Amino acid sequence: MSSVKLAMSSVKAAVCRPDSDEPFVLEELSIGDPRPDEVLVRFTAAGLCHTDLEVAAGRMPTPLPVVAGHEGAGVVEAVGSAVTGFGPGDRVVAGFSFCGSCRNCLSGQPAYCPLHFPLNFGAQRADGTVGLHDCAGEPVHDHFFGQSSFAGYGLCRPSSLIKVGGTDVPDHVLAPLGCGIITGAGAVWNQLKVSPGSTVAVFGAGAVGLSAVMAAAAAGAARIIVTDPHASRLDLAAHLGATDVIDATDGLAVEGVQELTGGAGVEFSVESTGVPEVMSQAVAALAPLGSAAILGVAPDADLRTSAFALLEGRTVSGSIVGHQAPAVLVPRILDLHGKGRFPLEAMIRTYALDDINKAVDEVRSGTAVKAVLIH
Repeated sequence: MSSVKLAMSSVKAAVCRPDSDEPFVLEELSIGDPRPDEVLVRFTAAGLCHTDLEVAAGRMPTPLPVVAGHEGAGVVEAVGSAVTGFGPGDRVVAGFSFCGSCRNCLSGQPAYCPLHFPLNFGAQRADGTVGLHDCAGEPVHDHFFGQSSFAGYGLCRPSSLIKVGGTDVPDHVLAPLGCGIITGAGAVWNQLKVSPGSTVAVFGAGAVGLSAVMAAAAAGAARIIVTDPHASRLDLAAHLGATDVIDATDGLAVEGVQELTGGAGVEFSVESTGVPEVMSQAVAALAPLGSAAILGVAPDADLRTSAFALLEGRTVSGSIVGHQAPAVLVPRILDLHGKGRFPLEAMIRTYALDDINKAVDEVRSGTAVKAVLIH
């Protein structure tokens, strides 16, 4: 299908600007037509992720000004002439970008594509151009994670899109599947390979950590211990499958895990806070031969642990967006959701795009677990 000349040329967007007092500024931008290799998506919902906040704060390798957002859901409006597999009207979830031709992509591990950082954090086309401009005609970076879904419309890379036409799950529930949900769940299933009857500790009860809780419950873990400083999040963790919760405000989470396991430690742990001290705790809570997955975004942070602890067969690994292709993970989660075994809507709070900075404040305070913006 050839590119379509659009009557629509302006779009409301939340822009990260380096000189702003707030993380996001609402603006009307102009948007170009899709190029031959692009898909124009009308976004209806977009999850707010910790990575977006790191970008807004200037702590990620993303040029500003930029329209962030990398957990989008919506409908295809138009496709470029070289695009196959998508057409107007397709309902989609947007995830991350990857080249599709390297060894890792071809082996089903696109999150570890060598071009992951330039494609996702570069926020521009390969030729350096962008599809958005402000009212002064100045470029605003887009193509963030192949989507820039903090806007009503986005020019997307086809590799970032997953068709979800066979479900009646609402868009505000679908949107977080693009990153946070699959990050936590996929680490449990694909990186750690949590087994029935096993013990798991989850450090941090945000959206990623709670997704790990639901995945561990679905995997048949016998004991799921969750630590977090927010009582409301611990209550939610118990609702979603945690067998034990620990108030982390006193810094004694490891001691709590040891007490609950009779001094043995856990077979698996998941860290989702991005706090270096908590990363170390996730390793310290392991039993011999245990495995920890580090998921939190912590630019320039160092992980410290005991070398002797590693000699006892413990392993520590990172995991990006689920350690598996999103096109495989997303349908798996939707299948479990349809059976009532992955009730992710329990942690979602919706906000109008105009209220994005309110959503940021409530996520930072712990009031909201997973904020989703409605366009």
